[in-house]
Amino acid sequence: MTARETAAPPAAGGATVLRWLERPCRQGVTWGVPWPRGALRPGTPFALAAADRTAVPVQSWTTATWPDGSVKWSAHAAGPQAVPAGSYTLVPGAEPAAPREPVTVTRDGDALRVATGPVAWTLPGTGGTELIGSVSHGGAEIARRVRLVGLRQDTPDEDGSRVREPSAGTVSRVAVEQDGPVRAVVRLEGRHVLAGGRSWLPFTVRLYFYAGAADVRIVHTFVWDGGAGADFLAGLGLSADVVMRDPLHDRHVRLAGAEGFLTEAVRGLTGLRRDPGEAVRRAQVAGRPVGEIGNPEVADRLHLIPAWNDYTLEQGGADGFTLRKRTAPGHAWVTVPAGTRSRGYGYVGGASGGLGFGLRDFWRLHPTRLDVRGAAGDAATATVWLWSPGAAPMDLRFWHDGLGQDTFAGQLEGLEITYEDHEPGFGDPHGIARTHELTLRVHGATPPNGELAEHAALLESPGLLTAAPERIRAAGVFGVWSPPDRSDPAAAAIEDRLDFLFGFYRDQVEQRRWYGFWDYGDVMHAYDPDRHTWRYDVGGYAWDNSELSPDLWLWYQYLRTGRAEVFRLAEAMTRHTGEVDVYHLGRWKGLGSRHNVQHWGCSCKQLRISNAAYRRFFYYLTADERTGDLLDELAAPEETFLAVDPLRKVRRDAYTPDPGALSVGLGADWGALAAAWLTRWERHGDERARDRLLGTMADIAALPYGFLTGQALFDLAAGRFDATRESVEVSHLSAVFGLPEICAELIDLDLGVEGFERAWLDYCRLYLAPAERQQAEVGRVLEGVSLVQAHSRLAAYAAARTGDAELARLAWRAFLVDEGDRLNVNPLQRERDWRLTEVRGPAVLMPVTEAPFVSTNDAAQYGLAAIQNLALVPGHLSGALRLLSGDAT
Repeated sequence: MTARETAAPPAAGGATVLRWLERPCRQGVTWGVPWPRGALRPGTPFALAAADRTAVPVQSWTTATWPDGSVKWSAHAAGPQAVPAGSYTLVPGAEPAAPREPVTVTRDGDALRVATGPVAWTLPGTGGTELIGSVSHGGAEIARRVRLVGLRQDTPDEDGSRVREPSAGTVSRVAVEQDGPVRAVVRLEGRHVLAGGRSWLPFTVRLYFYAGAADVRIVHTFVWDGGAGADFLAGLGLSADVVMRDPLHDRHVRLAGAEGFLTEAVRGLTGLRRDPGEAVRRAQVAGRPVGEIGNPEVADRLHLIPAWNDYTLEQGGADGFTLRKRTAPGHAWVTVPAGTRSRGYGYVGGASGGLGFGLRDFWRLHPTRLDVRGAAGDAATATVWLWSPGAAPMDLRFWHDGLGQDTFAGQLEGLEITYEDHEPGFGDPHGIARTHELTLRVHGATPPNGELAEHAALLESPGLLTAAPERIRAAGVFGVWSPPDRSDPAAAAIEDRLDFLFGFYRDQVEQRRWYGFWDYGDVMHAYDPDRHTWRYDVGGYAWDNSELSPDLWLWYQYLRTGRAEVFRLAEAMTRHTGEVDVYHLGRWKGLGSRHNVQHWGCSCKQLRISNAAYRRFFYYLTADERTGDLLDELAAPEETFLAVDPLRKVRRDAYTPDPGALSVGLGADWGALAAAWLTRWERHGDERARDRLLGTMADIAALPYGFLTGQALFDLAAGRFDATRESVEVSHLSAVFGLPEICAELIDLDLGVEGFERAWLDYCRLYLAPAERQQAEVGRVLEGVSLVQAHSRLAAYAAARTGDAELARLAWRAFLVDEGDRLNVNPLQRERDWRLTEVRGPAVLMPVTEAPFVSTNDAAQYGLAAIQNLALVPGHLSGALRLLSGDAT
């Protein structure tokens, strides 16, 4: 037996040890924990204790339930701690400690006052342009008028002329989602209103407050609803006015560089011809009040020292930022020494208080900018620009003229040469979105640079508490996976390759500069070894857009390893693919776009990209409300089949979408539907979603050939399939967009749907079966069988459920050496085929490493097949290798 089979699982229903994903952090934190079915009833209290058994106040709620109503996932929040522990224990059934300074939300009509202890935040409510009206610390106002700002122009500025129209985010709805005692969440919705009166760019902003915290976390999402050829976004940002009370020489500006901070006083006292004294100089640099300036040669000439009113840090790309400052509008900017990658954090204020501000992934989401304006006046304005007004305006026009592909026949020809599925009018970004995470932090005095550096680090990598992989696995969530077991050399070799593939993509993100406002979080689809680059400009080979489920691969690899770097890559992908690759309003709302040079460019709009299965991991592990919004957008995913027929270009019949008989594929389509329905049911107890899930499971079971039928007609009103279809049709794409993973979860749930497991196991058994067996069981040989290695996990699943050793051997043979992509090679041989090649010299822009045999399709499916085969049939691996190697060791 393997170590995996003999190790005792942790007691998943009892006290759970939590550790930091990366490092202990001194800020409010929210996280999720899974529980076995039947272990906890709704309403069960939770207590939290540090490693030294000190009680830590915690706020808890349920994010998902099992079919029996017991808690499946719980979410928890703890406030900032002066000295965070290295680990904590979460204890169900015990009452939580109360915070010393609870966060409170007080309503006054439409307005809100949120108090966290040290800081009070006033939210004016609806109808105005202020998200936060005033912020005070110890009774003194520090900042006011926190607001969204924007700029629009109607040309792309290609001729050198432009007219920019400002906009202001106007709040139309305010909702308190949580009101303490440890965590409060306020959601604000609205639209930007242009100077001419037009409203556009709907936004959602969530404000997160923690008991005892001096900061507010801000999650901002906007949806693009402009016209790609008429609207060019020239700036989008968050501004706040900071009260400036101190003498000019006791006012300070800090802007983060790649390591430390630009350390400035509005009126500098260092470097002067006359020395104000060492104590004065040291105090000013440290951000302390300088006190009396004893040297009259300096004190009497303060009015002759320029005051620096305005500062700008511009991150135009991933590799460099510029800095400049000026004394006042109408005067020239003075260049400040520049740098590489700003950490995107700043501070403006003085000895009596100020405001820290920043944007997560600042340089990765370029073009971005930090501005300070009016620092020499009564109020300085700090602005975090999500799209810098110093950059070229955002241009979302389609990337080519159509190349004459006006008919389906012409478009299919284009697919044959560039792999792009083009259709006029379908490369429209109307309805895509982007989410950013920002912070504002109140200070009673200018903090030292070391403290600011800590705040910048917390913004970059927010704290997260996590349970160990073994503990999560013991809860029975997310189907088929297991922690790595390297006790078998063959399994260890496969683990090495999983590490190889992850490390390769992690490094490619950096080497290939897969960064930028719309791009960060995605990876490329396929490689061009002739040019030593990914095929960024070749039709459907460019941005991957979740093709063949790299999202799932990364999340399962995180679950089983608990590695922070895997989590962060998966997190960035979830943020991107759930927002940019999916439509959130308009005619394709709820659908995603297939891979393309532009994320929204492909005419294939399908649920396989907006798939709830790709978002569930991040939601449950972090309780992230924005991801919850994305899942809620799929409350009725079946209705998207009225919008567009996925098979319209290849159909030979006269089908048009009919609400009573919608053509739905039983692979990628139903897998996405099932994931959405299941998630809706377990999150909200939605009976409609439950009934459609269970009903269609029963219908698939009733079909004469089950999943092998390929397609079925769906009645939108009844929520059921026509179960009379008698045909056999398989696609190599049916089981590579989350279908095996969601079927495994459904079967584990034991929902009482007779015949469903049999229908799925039939598909798993027969897809890679010999032709004679396929002929004997369904009357024909299956056509379209491909992606052999990817489908090895289906055979492994059937083997594990039935105990069929021959199926287990088939699974490993298909995974290791059968026909298919170049990744299936014997893990104990041909190591030279799994190596990186460094490319330098005049053929590349900069030194890179390449692995031309890797494509994202293959990597994602190799990863999923390896993870599931190792979990399902590990005991058959060595035997399969001996047979394949002719008894070679």
